[in-house]
Amino acid sequence: PVSPQPQDGYRMVQQFQFLGWPMYRDTPVNKRSFLKLVHQVDKWQDEYDGGEGRTVVHCLNGGGRSGVFCSVSIVCEMLRQQRCVDNFHAVKTLRNNKPNMVDLLEQYKFCYEVALEYLNSA
Repeated sequence: PVSPQPQDGYRMVQQFQFLGWPMYRDTPVNKRSFLKLVHQVDKWQDEYDGGEGRTVVHCLNGGGRSGVFCSVSIVCEMLRQQRCVDNFHAVKTLRNNKPNMVDLLEQYKFCYEVALEYLNSA
């Protein structure tokens, strides 16, 4: 059987929840597990939506943690496509659309650390 397609009026929805980021911390406990989440979301989107769908990301305030996820996702895509890291551009682009994305210095540094983890795991 063929699965329903978006043009048929159906949309496949998958929820991912990251539990490795305690409320009292500015960044996740483990870079590798956060990177794994980013890869799982990318893989799911490619497999089930052909990369054409939308990913909705949300956190408590809709900015800090969501911004970290989005920034890391953008940087990983840059690394796959262009073999470069421009975290500044990724965060700036996000902030142009929503001002409080990646709202703490510790989160900004974490984005660089995850990019380094990505490079070391490749």
